[in-house]
Amino acid sequence: MEEKLKQKPADIIKVVLFGPESTGKTTLAQELANHYQTEWVPEYAREYLQEKWNKEQRTCEPHDLLPIAEGQIRLENYLTEKANDLLICDTDLLETKVYSEAYYLGYCDPILEKYALQNRYDLYLLTSIDIPWEKDDLRDKPNERERMFLYFKETLEKYDRNFIILNGDNGKRLALAIKSIDKFLGK
Repeated sequence: MEEKLKQKPADIIKVVLFGPESTGKTTLAQELANHYQTEWVPEYAREYLQEKWNKEQRTCEPHDLLPIAEGQIRLENYLTEKANDLLICDTDLLETKVYSEAYYLGYCDPILEKYALQNRYDLYLLTSIDIPWEKDDLRDKPNERERMFLYFKETLEKYDRNFIILNGDNGKRLALAIKSIDKFLGK
């Protein structure tokens, strides 16, 4: 099972959109992939949890996190092979670890934690909470955005991840993300 959480080796730049719910990660991931004409990895948890929601099982439980993590890495590994010099990831296992700890009183499955810390990315784009929260079936913490943003930021600092914070409207965020990614690509 652990092999299912491991990144395949790849000689490309990997960028992760990282942060609380409803902060524009998916929109930015799609726009960045379009700008760089490359692949982007969607958030597998949304597909997995929406399916549960549609079956009237409306909560994410601790036993869901490993299948979510496996699905995320499976998508990432598949799209890594199709990407050019850059892969944009809507999320990663470190984000799953953060949500696990936030929702389950500090608990994170040790296997999930191992790969959340072991898998590597070149740049994290931490999305700020300065855009309006948008409700959908899966978003449930509109009043905890500031606390969650700080938790995400502290996690990146704790594990010494390379990151920048994206603030402002979508255009400003996109421009800053492109400028930061271009440095990695030598542009």
